[in-house]
Amino acid sequence: MENNVQSNTTNAAESKEVVVKLSKICKSFNGVPALVDVDFELRKGEVLALLGENGAGKSTLMKILSGIYTRDSGQMQIFGQDIKVQTGDLARELGIAIIHQELNMCQHLTVAENIFLGREKVSAGGFWVRQKEMNAAAKEVLDHLNVDFPPTAITSTLSVAKQQIVEIAKALSCNARILIMDEPTSALTSNEIADLFNMIRRLKSEGVSIVYISHRLEELKHIVDRVSIMRDGHYITSMDFDENKMDQIIAHMVGREITDRFPRVECEVGETLFEVKNLNAGRMVRNVSLNVRRGEILGIAGLMGAGRTETTRAIFGVDPKESGQIIVNGQEVKINSVADAIKAGIVLAPEDRKRDGLCTKLPIRENIGLPNLDWLSQALGIVNRKQEMDTVGKEVKDLAIKVSNVDNDAASLSGGNQQKVVIGKWLARDSKVVIFDEPTRGVDVAAKVEIYNIMNKLKQEGVAVMFVSSELPEVLGIADRIIVMCDGRVTGELMAKEATQEKVMKLATTFEDKFSQESAEA
Repeated sequence: MENNVQSNTTNAAESKEVVVKLSKICKSFNGVPALVDVDFELRKGEVLALLGENGAGKSTLMKILSGIYTRDSGQMQIFGQDIKVQTGDLARELGIAIIHQELNMCQHLTVAENIFLGREKVSAGGFWVRQKEMNAAAKEVLDHLNVDFPPTAITSTLSVAKQQIVEIAKALSCNARILIMDEPTSALTSNEIADLFNMIRRLKSEGVSIVYISHRLEELKHIVDRVSIMRDGHYITSMDFDENKMDQIIAHMVGREITDRFPRVECEVGETLFEVKNLNAGRMVRNVSLNVRRGEILGIAGLMGAGRTETTRAIFGVDPKESGQIIVNGQEVKINSVADAIKAGIVLAPEDRKRDGLCTKLPIRENIGLPNLDWLSQALGIVNRKQEMDTVGKEVKDLAIKVSNVDNDAASLSGGNQQKVVIGKWLARDSKVVIFDEPTRGVDVAAKVEIYNIMNKLKQEGVAVMFVSSELPEVLGIADRIIVMCDGRVTGELMAKEATQEKVMKLATTFEDKFSQESAEA
């Protein structure tokens, strides 16, 4: 291969040895600049956090490094050698691997088959796959990572965390020396995150260089050595990570100082607006009772698998409930479908906005209009276009949705703006109860604050607001009252003023502790 390169032979100290140096990288799409004169440097055996808001250009830059995109201009050096044209094949040959936020797994294949996908060990002549040899090679990589599942396991049977480990194993099987991780903890539990961090530390000790992209800034202190910050397609600065400089890091990311990451609005708490009594829906929703009062935001905390999302789905009519009452403004409502919930004024911004909250291939205008066709339509079902555009324009303005044209596909928006479109379509209905499930997952720090402000505004307007979040600082910072779930049940309730992470976690593991105690006694 013309651009084949050799390992760097520099005599620099290992901790300072530069393995990737990008200079003045530019990239445009359809004439719109995505990267403008971006510089980037990665050292051997370090964990570098690549930070920036949604749309800052982080993923584009990493796709150029890994050969998915071709740069328009600029210089690229990898292990001390100039790279004229980067390709996917050359990147793999150089030991560069990228693990995307949305994992690229063939769910019906085994772990070993996924690890060696496209590089199968085949017999002479390529007539059949040497499955035993492939399983043995996969087991060797998995053993190195200290995992507890076999190479013969079907991938669909594994948790998201374990599938992510399969992606890491695939990278290591290619002798990856540079590993790019894009939002790796967005769907993991606290224990799974701890395991991932231990794995990252081990890889770092072995000289692997890791680029870590995350909007969860509280994670950085556990694993990161340096940060490199981008904004609006430009390189801003790089610095050694210092937890005490977090405000400075955020200011570089958003271009302004954010003095309050969790803005709280105090309101007088009034009567109960929304109530759920003894709700049962399958194994994960068992005798759940909760209420939301005027002038407050109710947070729902708990570990992954506690039944929080299942509770919101049962309330919204996505999943059938077996028993229980749902009461809005003192009146019981019958919810047997999503249409029943919407009619009753109950709406849900779901956990997976792309799959359950948006039609990403439809225009932004139609995404906001679709659930409101009942009142946007005239006789014979013809949509009143002026009324639709007025409604869409109001939501775009009120929610500060960054969009050049409402006829662009929803897929063209950043994560934070997609979330605002999901919220906007429901606010257009003057809904009485708004439920948010993981509303800030995968969005940047500035967009998070904007979403918190939307929730505060709804609270001030007398809307019943409740939200599910796996980020404890967020729950403690925004909720006025918190209920905690474990094993499908509500295990406790805390006022925000008295709540701490320790108290929440104790309630979040109540049933696990009880189960362990019962097992020990047996």
